[in-house]
Amino acid sequence: MSFKFHIQESEKLKGVYFFKPDISVDLRGNIWTTFNKKLVEKYLPKNLEFVHDKFSTSNKDVLRGIHGDNKSWKLVTCVYGNVQQVVVDLRKDSDTYKQFESIDICRDSPQLILIPPNMGNAFLVKSDVAVYHYKLAYHGKYIDAADQFSFPWNDKEFSINWDCDLPILSERDKNENYRA
Repeated sequence: MSFKFHIQESEKLKGVYFFKPDISVDLRGNIWTTFNKKLVEKYLPKNLEFVHDKFSTSNKDVLRGIHGDNKSWKLVTCVYGNVQQVVVDLRKDSDTYKQFESIDICRDSPQLILIPPNMGNAFLVKSDVAVYHYKLAYHGKYIDAADQFSFPWNDKEFSINWDCDLPILSERDKNENYRA
């Protein structure tokens, strides 16, 4: 079994990293590593480590996001199903402010994405069901929904080409006027 990752910085968004794990396959299926503290945490600022994990299970055409905050580092992946993963640069001092990266993550091609603070995270479920994993690093208390920023999923400034015209949205994500 392999614990290696092929690590590459996004060509579009500085500070966003893609971790593609080596996958071991046999007649039973496959196995891959989602986290190796020594390899992954060297991409975090000094004295910061992952402290919190969560999973979400969503049905086809559910769109979650565009959300984020100013202190959390997120390592995200889809562990089951297929999602369109989107990261939006919302760092006002960045050369790529308001630009985004969109990639598909699925069971057959797992990837983990390290997202720095002040980046918007969103995903759309393309399979019947998907299980999405968040691993979070931050100092102090967790910044929950009420203190996070949100941008409309269909914000014309981003012009994200979602793979669905009528996504299923939370009340928070239906609020077309909400911005950071």
